[in-house]
Order: sequence, then C-alpha cells, then structure tokens
Amino acid sequence: MLTRGTKAGSRDEKISRMETYGFRRMTVADLPTVWSWLTTSAVREWWIGVDGLPSAPITEMDLDAPDVAMWIVSHDGRPFAFLQDYDPHAVADHHFGHLPPRSRGIDQFIGDPDLIGCGHGPAFLRAHAQALFACGAPVLGTDPHPLNARAIRAYEKAGFVRGAERMTEWGPCLLMTLSADKLG
Repeated sequence: MLTRGTKAGSRDEKISRMETYGFRRMTVADLPTVWSWLTTSAVREWWIGVDGLPSAPITEMDLDAPDVAMWIVSHDGRPFAFLQDYDPHAVADHHFGHLPPRSRGIDQFIGDPDLIGCGHGPAFLRAHAQALFACGAPVLGTDPHPLNARAIRAYEKAGFVRGAERMTEWGPCLLMTLSADKLG
C-alpha cells in the first residue's frame, strides 16, 4: 500500500490522514467490476474507443497485452478505480512516441461515483507516478479529452503539465506530461 501525500493544512490533508491506496494487477475476476464502472455516466462520457464511441469493455485478451499494465486501485482496501500504464513506443506513430525510452503513458478512471471529486484522482496518480519513476520511467504522459476539465484538473494537481492539443486515432486529446524531477 502507498500512503497518499498531502500538503500540510490542505483540504486533502484533512481527508487523508489515514487513507492509503493499493495497486494490484487486474485479473479476469475484476472484469465484471471494471465493465460495470465503464457504464457509469462519469466514465462513459470520456472513456471512448477507437471509433469515437464509448469504449468496449476491457477483455481477457487485453489483460495479456505485453506492453500494458492494468491495475485495480483500492482506497483503504476498497476497489474504486482502474489505471493502466503502457509503453507508448510499442505503438507505431504514438502521440507520446517522442518521449524518452522507458517513459510510460497512463490512463485512469474512478469507477465508484461516490469517490469522484474527493481528491482521490490526484492522490493515487501521484502514488502510481512515484512507483513508475522508482522503476526507471523518466517521463509519464497522459492524454485526456481537451473538454474533460475534471480529469485535466486532477492531472494538474498530480503535477502534470499541459502541452499541445492533438487529434489522434482515439479522438482529440490534450497532451500532458510529468517528469520524474517535477513530482512534488
């Protein structure tokens, strides 16, 4: 388990004095939970597939992808979010292909609607970023939809910096990055 970092006196400090986040690899047994999270309005609105429509459920085959690590995020032992990190260099012409070797792309969503807007997104993003940096990743990239203000705020609170807007095969996105030396 990773403990959530906070600033002294902040709203998050009050919420999180004893909160911890756990990350475990997603398994086949988690598929029904993740599929149900994909149907919530907050996730369905932004988690889109290659065709621009709401994403198809993650499948057992996706779990075996060699360049993607899928995680179930828990808060005080309760699963509530999905996170994946991937090698952007494994996909030809990926929009994060310019990042240095060993960099990771990340995507995430909070599946439990009751935990959205409570500061969990930035907190578990920072915790996961610390783990990826400890394993040698020099830079992380993420690509929320440019109109997804809640996700962009969460990434900024976690330390990510806005870059250019791009059109990708998955639709429009805002490129955001976090360097190991910038994680606060």
